[in-house]
Amino acid sequence: MQVDAIALELRPRPMAEASDLGVGLAQAHARSVWGTCAPVFGAVFLLAMSTLEIAPWLPGLIIFWLKPWLDRSVLFVLSRAAFGQATRFPDLWRAAGPVWWRQLPATLLLRRLSPWRSYTQPIHQLEGQGGKARRRRRTQLLRGQRGIAGGMQFVFGNVELALFSGLLAIAVWFAPEGSRGDMAAWLLHGGDLAAHALGTVLYASTVLLVEPFYVAAGFAMYLNRRVQLEAWDIEQEFRRAYA
Repeated sequence: MQVDAIALELRPRPMAEASDLGVGLAQAHARSVWGTCAPVFGAVFLLAMSTLEIAPWLPGLIIFWLKPWLDRSVLFVLSRAAFGQATRFPDLWRAAGPVWWRQLPATLLLRRLSPWRSYTQPIHQLEGQGGKARRRRRTQLLRGQRGIAGGMQFVFGNVELALFSGLLAIAVWFAPEGSRGDMAAWLLHGGDLAAHALGTVLYASTVLLVEPFYVAAGFAMYLNRRVQLEAWDIEQEFRRAYA
């Protein structure tokens, strides 16, 4: 990796500060992130909605389970943003093979319920190692960091839950006066397919909004850990000084 080309200020940070840096990275490159990844999220949403009549709970489960696959597109954009590169959907399409399909079974099965998924994802997607080397690398980066990485995922899980609950509340508030109780019961108890469809739309909207920030926080924590282990900040300064 060309450390001197990274467009971020590299220095050892507390991991909480690093996660904030990731959120800022996603905000600064919002057009690239959402403009590139929205079609991918939309395709997953349409796939999920096509199963609504099979089982009303299935669309939400599909979106939930495919989050790690969606995250791969987000990380692709963020990894380019870290070098100051804008990304469009054609760029993602050209890289679809390694981004979407490489390690797909492991992404959706072995790593799906990992409590530190976004922190370790760059190891699997960006470093290109395999076998024992990748396992050693993962162990090295996780050593002493499992608590903070799991805590970050817990925080974003609660943010997602709060936002989804808020969207449900807004739907109830916009109901006609006197029918809000019925609207709440209709949404919460899923009286028909329309209620489940609306719930799926609200959940998908929540995932589209929150997931890029979650991936960005984990990516920045990963970069920060490499700064701590490999003194990237010193190398970056030396390269700039003697360029």
